[in-house]
Amino acid sequence: MKLIRYGAAGKEKTGVIINDTKYDTSAFGEDYNEQFFANDGLNRLKKFLAENESKLPEVADGERLGSPVARPSKILCIGLNYADHARETNAQVPAEPVLFMKSTTALVGPNDDVVIPRDSVKTDWEVELAVVIGKKASYVEESEALDYVAGYALHNDVSEREFQIERGGTWDKGKGCDTFAPVGPFVATPDELGDIDNLRLWLKVNGQTMQDGNTSNFIFNVPFVIAYVSKFMTLLPGDIISTGTPAGVGLGFKPPIYLKAGDVMELGIDGLGESRQVVKAYAKN
Repeated sequence: MKLIRYGAAGKEKTGVIINDTKYDTSAFGEDYNEQFFANDGLNRLKKFLAENESKLPEVADGERLGSPVARPSKILCIGLNYADHARETNAQVPAEPVLFMKSTTALVGPNDDVVIPRDSVKTDWEVELAVVIGKKASYVEESEALDYVAGYALHNDVSEREFQIERGGTWDKGKGCDTFAPVGPFVATPDELGDIDNLRLWLKVNGQTMQDGNTSNFIFNVPFVIAYVSKFMTLLPGDIISTGTPAGVGLGFKPPIYLKAGDVMELGIDGLGESRQVVKAYAKN
């Protein structure tokens, strides 16, 4: 299945994509949130679709897409998980996964605007494969880790490099700014995706390809990452783990290239669709 949420921000309805057509699943009566995933929601939704597919209304063209997962308890990210990205940022290849968090208030839809924070001059892009957790996970064995996956999604781990690197402390302050986590267009269940260790992921800025990588170059693959993170905290259904970015971020250029108002980011991953974000300057509401 491919799960979507659509409509005005904060008022999203649920839906699915079947044969490239978007359908409304509001009649199912649940949002795609922690409770949905925890209570066998995917299987119950599958049964609902089998019984009601012919009755589902189509989603109108042009409807805004929201994050395909309603506000998760955590957005976790793995830093420096591609050797080429570590090299371009002059960082040592990590012996263990680098773990940081993005705030849940950073979460936006796949085609929503990305806002450059106030006083920012080093806002950057990062295309990433995101993993959506399907059931409560604590001290998971690597051999069983994929049993805890509900699905996968496209994520742009937008990052403010000055806040992240030059302001002291942890990376989180450069990662969790508002609009810094566009996710979607959909969550694909594992059966939709195939080999997660061989997915092309790419990103363009103003039509120019900046990143063009493949998950075959992971330092730490998805099962290892899930097992690793679960040693330090309990993962809840609907939690998102973003698995790192390949080379080609703005920080890696000489001199660095950073986003400015009016720039357009386009990105995609094999089997997970594409997204597009226009960069806007911060303005007080």
